[in-house]
Amino acid sequence: MTDTPKRPFAVVLNPHAGGGLARRAWPELRAELDRRGLTHTLVQADSAAAALEQLDALPPEYAVMTLGGEGTVAGVLPALIGQDRPAGRPLAMIPLGTGNDFAGMTGLRPRAFTEALDRLAFAPRQVDALRVRILAGEQAGREAALLNGLGMGFDSQVTANMTRVPARLSGLARYAWAAVVTVRELRLTEVEITVDGARLYQGPSALAAVMNGQRFGGGFQISPLSDARDGLLNVLTSTRVSRGQLIGLMLRVLRGRHLGHPAVRHAQGERAHVRWAAPQPLHLDGDLSGTVSELEVVVLPGAVTLLNA
Repeated sequence: MTDTPKRPFAVVLNPHAGGGLARRAWPELRAELDRRGLTHTLVQADSAAAALEQLDALPPEYAVMTLGGEGTVAGVLPALIGQDRPAGRPLAMIPLGTGNDFAGMTGLRPRAFTEALDRLAFAPRQVDALRVRILAGEQAGREAALLNGLGMGFDSQVTANMTRVPARLSGLARYAWAAVVTVRELRLTEVEITVDGARLYQGPSALAAVMNGQRFGGGFQISPLSDARDGLLNVLTSTRVSRGQLIGLMLRVLRGRHLGHPAVRHAQGERAHVRWAAPQPLHLDGDLSGTVSELEVVVLPGAVTLLNA
């Protein structure tokens, strides 16, 4: 550990994260920052483009502190990895979104402001990121940077069904409820997946995921072998499965015990290519991004500097 640096922070607040929880929690975080003598300026924006514009106007010594979930971090990743910018800014995460999966993998807990700020005394860590390019489908030609990962097919349909979850449920229970609903509408589609040029799988599938982190959905251990510092991405897909088999697999995923199952294919590498026979719903770090029939993903080794993980 090192002494807590007195660097200034740009606190990026997503007013919609956690159903408005980030906006309501800001006064508490601001008071804790002031108590520690940490210089900060608030960046509150309704879109990633607006947040990046405000960040670009700040001096280069400002680090980024995100108050929100995976989507908040993903929105400012171009400023963190130096994409179209002279240098990347370091990142401190204050998880307060719906899933908080990447932050949770590092041991950060939602709303634990004191703990998260105490970790600024840790030595900075370089972690990998992912860059995805959509080759066919809605938003073809779009490129995006990710910290946690992406999912297609069943996983993304679960994300879409999260809007139907009863308000009384939260965290992992929300994902589980949406997953059960999605199983009833299961559709298998032909997919071809290659990793570093070698075919991983070709055939009917319910889902495919490309991960840098280990978790999605608030705690499902989709990629238990992921190490965000190893310079590799992890690709997972199902083979042909029935509704009953898929439910069984999801229970295994919850505990991270699905690798090696005959209906699961997994590989690690530096580049992945996925092509579906029909467009599939896509999520990028938990945010729905239309439908896609072909995309490629590359790992960006050590692209992000984490200050409190």
